[in-house]
Amino acid sequence: MSDTTREVPPHIRLEAWSDGDLGLLRRQNAPEMTAHVGGTESDEKVLSRHDRYKAMSARPATEGRMFKVVLDGTGETVGSVGYWPRIWQGEAVYETGYGILPEFQGRGLAVAALLAVVEEARAAGGRCRLHAYPSVDHTASNATCRKAGFEWAGEVEFEYPPGTRIRSNDWRMDLGAGG
Repeated sequence: MSDTTREVPPHIRLEAWSDGDLGLLRRQNAPEMTAHVGGTESDEKVLSRHDRYKAMSARPATEGRMFKVVLDGTGETVGSVGYWPRIWQGEAVYETGYGILPEFQGRGLAVAALLAVVEEARAAGGRCRLHAYPSVDHTASNATCRKAGFEWAGEVEFEYPPGTRIRSNDWRMDLGAGG
């Protein structure tokens, strides 16, 4: 890349999770998308998750949001990203999670989505930090956090899904003044 050429980040937008996003959630419930987060879920659990994601849109933004990630220009849905409150090591923080469909991976879309959700969480207020907890062996997800400017806080034992302990990296982003 020359000094006059700049890499342009992908242009995405976040849209609030809605009734029509169940198909995306089902596509994300594939072995290649869930290998680092405990594996695929039953259809009953997927439907329950879909209902929780929809309900997030009706609550105050300080209680979290789930979004589908849409590619500008084409309108294609490429994945999802969200944030929600949790207590981590005695501190009230937000946690984030994200997933880009396999056919759209490798284009910087996860980084763009993560940066966009940082701004959503920052605008919501209420919490001073946003954390991500990718499995230590999920190279791509850890690279996403690093490229998005998250600070590595170390390896931790993390429970996900509930009842399953995994070794994760704790990545964090300061959101500025909050809660």
